Amino acid sequence: MIKFYKYQGAGNDFVIIDNRANVFTGDKEKLAKELCKRKFSIGSDGLIFIENSEKAAFKIDFLNPDGSRSFCGNGSRCAVQFARDQNIFVSNETSFIAIDGIHFANIARDSVKIEMKDVHLIQELEDSYFTNTGSPHYVSYFDSIDEFDIIEFGHKIRYSEKYKIVGTNVNIVEEMSPMNIKVRTYERGVENETLACGTGVTACALTYGLKNKISSGTVNIQALGGELKVSFTRSNDNSFERIWLEGPAIFVFKGEINV
Repeated sequence: MIKFYKYQGAGNDFVIIDNRANVFTGDKEKLAKELCKRKFSIGSDGLIFIENSEKAAFKIDFLNPDGSRSFCGNGSRCAVQFARDQNIFVSNETSFIAIDGIHFANIARDSVKIEMKDVHLIQELEDSYFTNTGSPHYVSYFDSIDEFDIIEFGHKIRYSEKYKIVGTNVNIVEEMSPMNIKVRTYERGVENETLACGTGVTACALTYGLKNKISSGTVNIQALGGELKVSFTRSNDNSFERIWLEGPAIFVFKGEINV
């Protein structure tokens, strides 16, 4: 029997296991496939193991529902909130190690903010954008996205000849007003629409900044599961730094499961 915790960030939900004492030493990929199944198990958008680290307060080992690994923005924010709840750190600031290196985080009463890696290239395609914000993201803009069939569109892009081997997440964006956008995301690994995606809204905010020639600021994002914020500074025409992702990270429930 292993203890697990369920957290969600803007509807992006995760199973978290505190593995600092090596309570689980089995096949993590297989466990992710089992525990993330909705209706047949706990169900989530990913499985997170909290591990020890000599370089930061803790390490995040994140696995998608298909067992693959990637960086996850909302998962990392939820992991930071979990670490604070478990007294892994006690101040308002911390650091953690993820698959792409070290990140810093700030925690407030009702939000968790994490520093994302700098983005030095956004590809401007014929009618869309492509970039990597810790995970690969394809971004397209439309006048209205509420009734858009993102499953069909996302599947078509994700399994196209260009992206099918490595895969890509697919985002659609609607510009609501200055510095306010609405986003929906088809997520690689989940192979479905998710209520929010941290690296996805980050990619959308950066492409919005590029598209509208914004040098710095905070973009407010309305995802299906709630509101997120992304702040950035554009260092040149196609490069962004000081990128921060902010939003809620909420404990849902805890339990034990026989693995």
